[in-house]
Amino acid sequence: MSAALPVELPNPEVAGASPVRSGSRVVVIGGGPGGYEAALVASQLGADVTLVERSGLGGAAVLTDVVPSKTLIATAEWMAVTESAAELGIRTGGSGRTVDMAVVNARVLELATRQSHDIRARLLAEGVRVIDGVARLGAPRHDRGTRDVLVATPGGELEFEAEIVLVATGASPRILPGARPDGERIMTWAQLYTLDRLPEHLIVVGSGVTGAEFAGAYNVLGARVTLVSSRERVLPGEDEEAAELIEGVFRRRGMTVLSRSRAEAVRRTADGVEVVLADGRVITGSHCLVAVGAVPNTAGIGLEEAGVRLTPTGHVLVDRVSRTTAFRVYAAGDCTGVLPLASVAAMQGRIAMWHALGDAVAPLDIKAVAANIFTAPEIATIGVSEREIRSGSVDGAITRLPVARNPRAKMLGIKEGFIKIFSDPGTGVVIGGVVVAPRAGELIFPVTLAVANRLTVDQVANAFTIYPSLTGSLGEAARTLHTARR
Repeated sequence: MSAALPVELPNPEVAGASPVRSGSRVVVIGGGPGGYEAALVASQLGADVTLVERSGLGGAAVLTDVVPSKTLIATAEWMAVTESAAELGIRTGGSGRTVDMAVVNARVLELATRQSHDIRARLLAEGVRVIDGVARLGAPRHDRGTRDVLVATPGGELEFEAEIVLVATGASPRILPGARPDGERIMTWAQLYTLDRLPEHLIVVGSGVTGAEFAGAYNVLGARVTLVSSRERVLPGEDEEAAELIEGVFRRRGMTVLSRSRAEAVRRTADGVEVVLADGRVITGSHCLVAVGAVPNTAGIGLEEAGVRLTPTGHVLVDRVSRTTAFRVYAAGDCTGVLPLASVAAMQGRIAMWHALGDAVAPLDIKAVAANIFTAPEIATIGVSEREIRSGSVDGAITRLPVARNPRAKMLGIKEGFIKIFSDPGTGVVIGGVVVAPRAGELIFPVTLAVANRLTVDQVANAFTIYPSLTGSLGEAARTLHTARR
C-alpha cells in the first residue's frame, strides 16, 4: 500500500520556509527506523537532538514487527531447506523435523531486545538526548519559528522548545471489532512471541504480506495452518505470477487456503477459537492470528491542532522530502502511509533532516524502493511492475527466466522461482524487476542498483557474474533484453 506523495503542500509557508542550520534544536518523536536514523543524521549535522520514544528504541520494527518476525522466519527457513534433503542424499532422523517454540521465541525476543539496546547505545554515543516518554506537539508557534513539544514521563512532564520536529510514531495492528485479541488464543502479530509451543492449528486471517509470511513460516515449522483470504488469491497487491507461485507452494506444503472468504468474527472457545466467515461457515482451530493491516499512531498527539494535515485514514500527509503541512514539522515511516517498509522509514527520516538542516538532498523516489516478502521462496521487487507494462501505462520490455534452469539452483535443489527484468525498449534502461527465489532479498540488489542508477541492460549484462551463481541468471536475463544497435 502506498499513499500519494503530493508535489506541493497546501501551506505556502512550508514551501517558502528556509532551512535552519547547525546548532538547531531538533525533537524527534518516535524511536523506530525513521526516528533514530533522523536523529543520527541531525546529530551528524551538528544539531541539538532530543529523541522521545514511548515503548523502546527501535520501535515496533525492532521490538514487535520486522526483527522478531524475520528471526522467526529465519528458523522456518532452515526447516524449509530440509525439503530437498533426500534428493541431495541427506538422511534425516526417524522423528522427522521438530521445533521447540519456547526456545525459538526466547531467541526472537532476545535478539529484538539486544538490537534495541544497540540502537540506544549508538544514539547516546552520537550525542542524542534520549527520553523515555510520550510526546505531543504544542499548538501555538512562537514568533521565532519554534514550537513546544510536551513529553509525559514517569517522573513528570518535560517541555522542549524545538525549531524542527520529526514525527515518526509508526503504526499498530488493526483490530477487527469482532476479533478482539486476548494475547493467548486470538493474537496480533505483536503477540505471537509469547507462545511456548507450536499451535496445533493456526488460522491466519488476512492474506497480505504479514499474513502470508506468518502462515508460511508456521506451516513450515510444522503447524497445521488455514489461511483465510478475502481476495481471489494471496498477496493480492504483488506480482500476479509470484503470488500464484507462493499460493501453490502453500497448498503443496499442506496449507488450507480459503480464497474469497471474509472473516466476520473470531471467538474464543474452551480449548481454541472459532472463525466465523461471512457466508456462515465456521472454521475451528487452536489459535488465530489476525493480520488485516495497520493503523497509524497519530491520534491524541496534537498533530491536527499544530496544523499537520492527516489523510482520511489518519496518516500524515507528506511530500517527497518528508515535509508536513505544518511549519518545520516533518514526518517519516508508517505513520505517513507512503510504503510500510523499515527501509523507507529510515530514508524518509534521513531525507527530512538533510532537507531541514540545509544539506544536499534528493527527494524520495518510490520507484527506486526495493521490497521483499519473506515467504519461502521470497519475493523481491523493484521499480515498475509487470501489471503497469501489460496495461499499457508504462512502455516496457519483459524477460523471464525460471530459476530451476540455473546451474547453482540445480546444485542447491531449488526448483521453484523465477527472475524477471523490465527495461525501456528505446533506451535499454532497467526500469524494474522481480525475483522469486530463496534469499531473493539479496538477489534483488543488483537490479536495485540498475534501477537507481539508470543502468542499461547491456551494462548489467557486461558485468561479470560468478559461475556458478544464482546472480548469473540476472546477467542472462539482461542479455535476453539486448537490442542490436547500428
